Amino acid sequence: MITIVHGSDIAASRNYLGSLRLSTPEAVLIDGATISITDFQQALDSGGFFNDGKTIIVEHLYNRKKAKKEFDALIAIIQGKTLENEIILWEDKELDKRSLAIFPHATIKNYKLPQTLFLFLDSLQPSKGRQLVQLFHQALSGADEEMIFFMLIRQVRLLLALHDKTNETIDEAKRLAPWQLNKLQRQAKQFSIEQLIVVHTRFFELDKAMKTGELTSSLSTAIDILLLDI
Repeated sequence: MITIVHGSDIAASRNYLGSLRLSTPEAVLIDGATISITDFQQALDSGGFFNDGKTIIVEHLYNRKKAKKEFDALIAIIQGKTLENEIILWEDKELDKRSLAIFPHATIKNYKLPQTLFLFLDSLQPSKGRQLVQLFHQALSGADEEMIFFMLIRQVRLLLALHDKTNETIDEAKRLAPWQLNKLQRQAKQFSIEQLIVVHTRFFELDKAMKTGELTSSLSTAIDILLLDI
């Protein structure tokens, strides 16, 4: 049996994986992005990972897609072992239909972040503080404040990196689809580079205060104040 766990809500999918590992402590965890074909096959041949109907969790397998021969070899090994083992594939992104179709009989668990969150992130621009606060609280109805804050920091980091079209230097930007890059570049131009640096700095300071216990208000209230100042 094979299950694919994916989606934009990484926290929720990670929670599912954590509960699975608690209930199945003997589960084997494999980093599909780095394990060699030889190590994978040797473990199989020596009665390692795939013996006795074990549960095997493979993370980041689809990161190998650019190395097509390696990717295809891992897929073939997994496909040959789905009857006697429970295999969980976990990805920190939402897979497209073509990627999911590689395992046509898999159980799919898609953990999606609410659309209200993406509407909020896409609306981030200067002098729209009241509207942003309203959209932020709409997003809170479908996602917790820490997840929204994490996504907000990520959005600002991407906008800062993409303000200049030639500055696609961070890994997150390199993994974006062309339409995502174009949308973020247009959004970045709503800000001056100085404005983005100030916003990024203030979010960094808020993140530090939250992690060190120095935050004197609730996180959502602190985010409200920052949004009003953008």
